[in-house]
Amino acid sequence: MTAKKLNLPTLFFLFLLSVIVVDNSYGQKKKKNDPPQKGSLYLSPVPVIGANPAFGFIYGVGGSASWFMGDPASTKISNALLGVAFTTKKQTIITLKSTVYGEDNDFIMLGDWRYLDSSQPTWGLGTGPQSARLASNDFNFDDGSIEGNSEADMMEFKFFRFYQTFLKKINSKGFYAGLGVHVDIFSDIKDQLLDLEASTPVITPYYAYNETYGFDQEKSTLVGLSFNGVLDTRDNVNNPYAGRYAMVNFKVNPTFLGSDQSSTQLWMEYRDYFNLTDDNNNILALWTYANLTVSGDLPYMNLPAIGWDQYSKSGEPYSQGRFRGRNLMFGGVEYRKHLFATRKNPRFMGAILYLNATTANGKANGINLFEYVEPGYGLGLRFNISQKARTNIGIDYGWGNYGTSGLFLRLNENF
Repeated sequence: MTAKKLNLPTLFFLFLLSVIVVDNSYGQKKKKNDPPQKGSLYLSPVPVIGANPAFGFIYGVGGSASWFMGDPASTKISNALLGVAFTTKKQTIITLKSTVYGEDNDFIMLGDWRYLDSSQPTWGLGTGPQSARLASNDFNFDDGSIEGNSEADMMEFKFFRFYQTFLKKINSKGFYAGLGVHVDIFSDIKDQLLDLEASTPVITPYYAYNETYGFDQEKSTLVGLSFNGVLDTRDNVNNPYAGRYAMVNFKVNPTFLGSDQSSTQLWMEYRDYFNLTDDNNNILALWTYANLTVSGDLPYMNLPAIGWDQYSKSGEPYSQGRFRGRNLMFGGVEYRKHLFATRKNPRFMGAILYLNATTANGKANGINLFEYVEPGYGLGLRFNISQKARTNIGIDYGWGNYGTSGLFLRLNENF
């Protein structure tokens, strides 16, 4: 499986350079020496252009907005990432992800809003070569026939997500606690590979799972409330040089709120940043999380899956949803190196090396956590387009198992 995210890397690189020049020159003219203050806003737009067989030609715009809700001396910078994209195959992708710090860091708001009229491949449950089999109910599905990115392998759907979490500061050491509301609605789901009318019916993992656990084949709803605890001592959300971040999120999805079936979930996450030199030019960054189903059963599309974190940045170089299971664990490390400066921008260009691993289990097919661990590794370049906000554009290329490779364009660091 080759997971190419962008088929026009040269064009992307040219756009990247043009955006850097335009953004930096605009900032120099307008507020070259103005120090950050309450209300300071830093905008960094980027074009979205690409092509692949599933989507056709992709076009749109993305952008990063960073601002201070209070005095920068006592208030961390907030950030929101907006993406709007369309394709020649009449698909729409709209996302808004945000991390907002109140004045004096008195509260944190985490947002993840999405609307997709799109398609995405699915490869079954669990990690490992047998992950596309759901064997316990005599459903078998040939791994090889779904290892690819052809349109026939895609599942079409409409998707609406509204996640919003509010956390109140508990003490001066960076501890927060709060509540969240989480709504996921999938509709008009079309399993492109399913063929029940064939002389030998083609049964997909998606169909088999829904038949086994009693979910609708064409739609699903998951609505929950979460109880959250956070430790956040990072110095900057866009590109941390120091500090750590830990989160525990326990989510309850009862049927009386609208969920198809009652369930509970647990998310545990930890990030840490180590400055190897005093000049912030060599940073070792760590990220790990566990996404666990505690009780009940989740709709197939809501099962823990790689790349479905808040900012959709875990699991490079694998496609979003490449590994999915009842429980999933991910861990990654990045080495971030400053390369060189320009007269106008001392943080102009950097590079990263990354290594990560993912494991997931399948309840019905006998695949256990850590039975198979899927590695990913790669390298990338970073271009700073806003010194005061520490906003970077990143271009990464990575490799993984099963012939996977991919090119990724990123706003801000992966974590």
